[in-house]
Amino acid sequence: MRVALFITCVNDTLFPGTGKAAVGLLRRLGVDVEFPLAQTCCGQMHLNTGYRDEAVKLANRFTETFAGYDAVVAPSGSCAAMVREQYPHLDIEDIPKVYDLSEFLVDVLKVTDVGAYFPHKVTYHPTCHSLRGLKVGDRPTDLLKMVRGLELVPLPGAEECCGFGGTFAVKNRDVSAAMCADKIGNVMKTGAEVLCAADNSCLLHIGGTLRRQKSGVRVLHLAEILASTEESAE
Repeated sequence: MRVALFITCVNDTLFPGTGKAAVGLLRRLGVDVEFPLAQTCCGQMHLNTGYRDEAVKLANRFTETFAGYDAVVAPSGSCAAMVREQYPHLDIEDIPKVYDLSEFLVDVLKVTDVGAYFPHKVTYHPTCHSLRGLKVGDRPTDLLKMVRGLELVPLPGAEECCGFGGTFAVKNRDVSAAMCADKIGNVMKTGAEVLCAADNSCLLHIGGTLRRQKSGVRVLHLAEILASTEESAE
């Protein structure tokens, strides 16, 4: 099976550690994952702000870059949803099979125990695109439950949006901030040390507020927790 990593713009620019973690995890599980250097933006931001022609150009580049791969793994629910949900409406042909990381692990590799070790109290935020678009369901939490040393605690109001929504946070900052404040309040109720999600754009939004409030709660992408081992924890 030829597998490629689509790192996404946010991860490539701000969270390269997430991409490295995803590659390390997949290789540990025996997947010979490749990283096509020609990859760029999937066009989500452009389409969401009304630039359809520009989004189509990027979508066509995406399909050309990832042509020939049996699976494309993306550590981002929003970008995976863009390809799967929006590309057909843009009349894009030969769309590659794109999976959220948790989908690929559980549905394709058929594993939930990835050999991870992370001795911390964790709560999980299901991002909107992964929850409502991709419908990944319990896959991320099933993976987290198998991590040795990890205590998974439920997040009150977990299915409520954090208020990021890409440009929504810019155009409607007061509403966005209020939604994030509600999410932070629920995170603090859990007593968790770490807030986990499968999309760094939401973690960027929530994490910024957590830091400004000096909450002491860290945010980590699912890939980074699943890539952790006893050796890396030492």
